[in-house]
Amino acid sequence: MNKKMRLLAVPALAISAVALAGSPAMAADGSYSSTLGQLNGTTGTGTITVDVTGDQAMVNLQVSGLAQTFMDAPYPHVQHIHGGAQGKCPTPADDANGDGIINVAEGVPGYGDIQTTLTTSGATTPAEGLNLALGGQGGTYSIQRTITLDAATKASLEAGTAVVVVHGLDPATAGVSEEVFASPSEIAPDLPLGATSPALCGTLVATQMGAMPSGGADTGVATESSSNTAGMIALGGGLVLAAAAGGTYAVRRRATNA
Repeated sequence: MNKKMRLLAVPALAISAVALAGSPAMAADGSYSSTLGQLNGTTGTGTITVDVTGDQAMVNLQVSGLAQTFMDAPYPHVQHIHGGAQGKCPTPADDANGDGIINVAEGVPGYGDIQTTLTTSGATTPAEGLNLALGGQGGTYSIQRTITLDAATKASLEAGTAVVVVHGLDPATAGVSEEVFASPSEIAPDLPLGATSPALCGTLVATQMGAMPSGGADTGVATESSSNTAGMIALGGGLVLAAAAGGTYAVRRRATNA
């Protein structure tokens, strides 16, 4: 099949950016890791380790194989630590409306709202989900930096309910029609559903300090076959997924075999 170009009018891309209230006291230091599982037809992979000392955390996120380009520029992927919910990634059973894509709202009951935005540099508050320049760029990238954790994020890590989510699907592998991919997002009706939906997800679990994550359920792998019981959590906030607001952009579809 020849490569196809899909034009998407994307003035802004919204995703939940609600931080949990409350300030529990900081507890013991620790290390956490996850091998990120694939959602919504994603063929990419990812691993993350988070080594915590006090309110400081050394983050090592490695991602590869995601959607690469957006209007002939690197595709910006944003990622966050969510928390305060069940500490679970969604499964196909959570596709409540049956459209073939697990959207943001359908995942929030399991993984919760954004607590910390994982950025390449700069601040890491939920509001930084709006900053494309600080997100991962292209299909393969890494984030290696020390960040400051707030009390709510650290509490979620210690409770086993902290979940890493990487957003932004590839229309060539999402497994739905172009009409569904570009249909209105449930959190921002003027934006495409595929661009706002989660691509990779994994629960952060306690490990030895500095240990790398490995495969298997015990390491927090999130796969489309794992279980999840949905609840209801309000969504809000936003993140931009456009190089400039109000423009028309193209997602270059990868070549696939006929």
